[in-house]
Amino acid sequence: MDWKKQVRAALEGHHPTIGRSFVFVLFGLIIFSLLSIGIETMPGLPDWARRFLEIADLIVVAAFTVEYILRILTAPKKLRYIFSFWGFVDLIAILPFYLSIGLDLRSLRALRILRMFRLLKMIRYSGAADRIGASFRMVREELIVFGLTSFLTLYFCAIGIYYFEHEVQPDKFSSVFDSMWWSAVTLTTVGYGDSYPITAGGKIFTVLVLFVALGVIAIPTGLVSSALGRVRNEEKPPKE
Repeated sequence: MDWKKQVRAALEGHHPTIGRSFVFVLFGLIIFSLLSIGIETMPGLPDWARRFLEIADLIVVAAFTVEYILRILTAPKKLRYIFSFWGFVDLIAILPFYLSIGLDLRSLRALRILRMFRLLKMIRYSGAADRIGASFRMVREELIVFGLTSFLTLYFCAIGIYYFEHEVQPDKFSSVFDSMWWSAVTLTTVGYGDSYPITAGGKIFTVLVLFVALGVIAIPTGLVSSALGRVRNEEKPPKE
């Protein structure tokens, strides 16, 4: 086994001697990194603790950078890995740190939220993630059709509530596109309460929308759940 195959086996947790040790170390770094995001927001955090978190983040970034470089070097098709989903995840996990080097722009602080994408690195090693991906591929055509239908339903509801409520609430329903916010929170049954109908027609229309919302939530959930069940049954070995 050449060095590329050995490194690739270690990165995937299949090395004959290292086994899954590398994966467990990676899990530890990811969990620590995610916890540090919350810890650094605590008020009154001592200076020594902030310095510790900064140094620890440097170590995590260094480890993920080495991993990213090794994955590129050992990939059979380098460009295919770089532009793959997991290639983007590995890049985004370290990108905020390198973008902030030598810069002190407040706008770049928002990029630190991209560190949450490190959680996706953990999903790579989960068999459940493979099953979820397979289930989505199994019903992708149905989900695409349903997604388009949901958008049209959202837009239709925005048009309807606009004509019912615009004259009495021009500040809340100033246009069809502004009304799409109401449509979104109503169809998802969230109901923030920042905008709601006050006319009789608008209230009746809202009741109809809520009935539609039950199907909007239930249909994709049922599709994916059914697909997951089929994937799990296909993975089970046949009984003797």
